[in-house]
Amino acid sequence: MDVGLVCDSCSAFSPMGAQRCLRCGESLSLDRGTSKGVPPTRAPGGSDERATAKSAPFMPPPRHEAAAPNLQKANIACPTCGTLLPVGHKFCFNCGARMPDLGIGSQPISSGEPELGPGESFDDPTSIKASPKPTSQKSKPHRSTMFFGAAQVSRAKLTLIRGDGLDGVSFTLAGDEHQAGRGDVPLAFPEDPFLSPVHANFFYREGRLIVRDENAINGVYLRIHGGTDIQYGSRFLVGEQVLEVQRPGGQEDDGVDLDEPIEDGTYFFASPRRPSNLRIVQHLRGGDTGLAHRALSDAVTIGREGNDIDFPDDPFISGHHARVTWTSGKLVLTDLSSRNGTFIRIAGERSLEHGDYVFMGQQLLRVEIV
Repeated sequence: MDVGLVCDSCSAFSPMGAQRCLRCGESLSLDRGTSKGVPPTRAPGGSDERATAKSAPFMPPPRHEAAAPNLQKANIACPTCGTLLPVGHKFCFNCGARMPDLGIGSQPISSGEPELGPGESFDDPTSIKASPKPTSQKSKPHRSTMFFGAAQVSRAKLTLIRGDGLDGVSFTLAGDEHQAGRGDVPLAFPEDPFLSPVHANFFYREGRLIVRDENAINGVYLRIHGGTDIQYGSRFLVGEQVLEVQRPGGQEDDGVDLDEPIEDGTYFFASPRRPSNLRIVQHLRGGDTGLAHRALSDAVTIGREGNDIDFPDDPFISGHHARVTWTSGKLVLTDLSSRNGTFIRIAGERSLEHGDYVFMGQQLLRVEIV
């Protein structure tokens, strides 16, 4: 069942919200009733005046009343986006802009119905001129969709990787600097005992995302892609093992040169020393030194089994995980397509790319550039 308004003058049906009758242009109102609450008078003989009016000979209405039926099919262009809408819409369904409130006598809109000129009427078919139809409808302008909220100002985010390998919480990097650590910082991990209170800082410089180690005791590690140049003293992470590349020499940690005799002229007896360009040292929790491997060649492979250095009890190390080589006077650390990757400890700060992984404390974070 249609719901609308009935004109008190011509009994025409108009949709809800219409301010004027679509047939005669008379003002419409829900509380008008009939002639401000006065019941319609009856013509002589008890008949209603409306019925008498309907039986009367047709008289051409005034020009503004004759043009009113055109409003039923008339369209108006949205002042914001140009979309054609039927008369009576308060808002544009395409862009949401408020439509102008049109009354009788407003600028006519493209309706395709005949228009009357001066001295013309609907009872003279020869005098009706068809209004020209538009040759082409105005095309809608291209409107791009925009993000809202923090995504409008952020340029990158960090996604925490959970222990099961799935994505965890994400941190939106919408400001200039974003400190991370165990303390009162924006990127806080208060339950991680291996993080310093202020461990690292993520910030932008010249449009690029940078991570800086804030002198954290355990450092910040970045996953390498393929091979990367390293220096003596560089620390790297394979599985749960923290390893360091050192320069081989004839001194122990206490600084005593054992290649020279002691005061009475006696030399320290041990296995013969072979030439080497590097050695790999394992760092244990608490600061102790674990395994120390002196390379007998210019390449040392690391993994779970069948390598120069094996860690069979580490479930996070692949069978053949990483390799350290001495080539043309420089050291190169290479990841051997391991499942969990090889991470190098950064010195100072490092630029980040989309898809990089940052490891600090016990937190693994993936970098996503928006």
